[in-house]
Amino acid sequence: MRSAAWYGGEDRDAYIHRAWMRRGNPDSAFDGRPQIAIVNTASDLAPCNSHLDEIAQSVKNGVWEAGGVPLNLPMISLGETLVRPTSMLWRNMVAMATEELIRANPIDGVVLLGGCDKTIPAILMGAASVNLPAIVVPGGPMMTGTFRGSPLGCGTDVWKLSEEVRAGLLSKAKFLSSESAMIRSRGHCNTMGTASTMGSMAEALGMVLPGVAGTPASDSRLLKAAHESGRRIIDMVKEDLKPSDILTKGAFINAIATLAGIGGSTNAVVHLLAIAGRVGVDLNLKDFDQYGSNVPLLLNLQPAGTYLMEDLHRAGGLTALMRELIPHFDASAITVTGRPFVETLADAEIYDLDVIHELANPLQEKAGIVVLYGNLAPLGAVIKPSAATPELLHHRGPALVFDGVEDFHARIDNPDLDVDENTVLILRGCGPKGYPGMPEVANLILPQKLLEKGVTDMVRICDGRMSGTAYGTVILHVAPEAAAGGPLGLIQDGDIIELDVTNRSLNIDISAEELALRKPSDFMVSTFAQPARGWERLYIDHVMQADRGVDFDFLQGSSGSSVPRESH
Repeated sequence: MRSAAWYGGEDRDAYIHRAWMRRGNPDSAFDGRPQIAIVNTASDLAPCNSHLDEIAQSVKNGVWEAGGVPLNLPMISLGETLVRPTSMLWRNMVAMATEELIRANPIDGVVLLGGCDKTIPAILMGAASVNLPAIVVPGGPMMTGTFRGSPLGCGTDVWKLSEEVRAGLLSKAKFLSSESAMIRSRGHCNTMGTASTMGSMAEALGMVLPGVAGTPASDSRLLKAAHESGRRIIDMVKEDLKPSDILTKGAFINAIATLAGIGGSTNAVVHLLAIAGRVGVDLNLKDFDQYGSNVPLLLNLQPAGTYLMEDLHRAGGLTALMRELIPHFDASAITVTGRPFVETLADAEIYDLDVIHELANPLQEKAGIVVLYGNLAPLGAVIKPSAATPELLHHRGPALVFDGVEDFHARIDNPDLDVDENTVLILRGCGPKGYPGMPEVANLILPQKLLEKGVTDMVRICDGRMSGTAYGTVILHVAPEAAAGGPLGLIQDGDIIELDVTNRSLNIDISAEELALRKPSDFMVSTFAQPARGWERLYIDHVMQADRGVDFDFLQGSSGSSVPRESH
């Protein structure tokens, strides 16, 4: 065991390590038992993860039962609804802390507990960089609440109801009365937002016991799965089954196909790219188009459909959906069970064909993430066709440019704004460096005067991200971003934007010569002064663009699990 470098022997250093860790533990705790860290992102300030201490206890029980020693390792937690200016600014911090604390301690294997959007990708990135045996237990979605007699999709229905208020279709009082019904129980968003997507991605990558992702947070079967995960990590340590064995190119292909099949969040693109970078897998934006864009949408779940995560679970769960996708999967991939991924799907069944559609009868024929290139996005941009208006997937219209979110909010409802339904709304200054942190602001609200006319969607373009619970014809993750010198920073009001999703293109209808002569706006020049200190300075200096997963340039590849030198 790796932990023997701390606890083995009879010298003074081993004495110190054992003595301080006894605290009532039996002598056998230091006699070759696997030491298992439970990386626990529970926090009262991350409300979607507040129940993870209970999950951790079930993991502990499983670890003890299987002959290991469980060790709670509290981890920085990011509450998507609370953290300002954006939780994405600190995803890499959580990944770094996870990596460094696993490596620094006497640990032989890791159980990763996450739920809210950034926590699962962050702790997966960190654990992959150390490459000790690891398994994920997703915290699970909340139960379904209701308002006006109808189910509420948290996130998605916030956007819908707030737009109804702006359009004059719903009173502010009624809107606020829905607030107490939105969050019915513990757990993360019950739509196929980023949290549900990343729990699903962790299982599609093979890092979760089959059938666990999507189990509601308040369902007692999640505690059973946590117990079983605690037992399984002991065998994984004995088998030396590491993330690098599981997170192969084939695993990422399976995740991309699953992302399309579930209508998952575009945020999965930057997270999967970042995780792949930590294990040295050659994954790029074009892979999402190649392996996902032709995969059909099978899941009738908000925001791309009707139902919610609780319905997915009762309808057969993620495994039932993934069984339909086997023709799109790479059969070489394995899971934390050590078995082939596709083999673990053999017994899965669909129990409600309105929630989970069969491959022969999809909701949409081609629903995966599409990657766009052109003189507006030389390094790529992404769009989620399953959440877009089909008629807008081929569009030509004049640009209306907003420099930063404050400018957008100050002007979007001005009745004199020169805008109609053909206008392309452009928001820039929201990329990894420019904001900084790449916030979820790309799903721009529509001008009130157009909402009142009945307009429900417009083409919108941004170098930021979009909430996984959001919807609309939104082009996002434009790279390079405006603050990094990308063409998005050179667009002017009235420029004609051409979007052609079929041909994967996004262009400004001006010559290369004219574009080269343009200079960034005063806002683009003045706003992005380098911060003097702290994490924000480190972030801006080292963060890569969206096409590279928004990870730090110095964190590519694995640093391994070598035992640090003794300090006593």
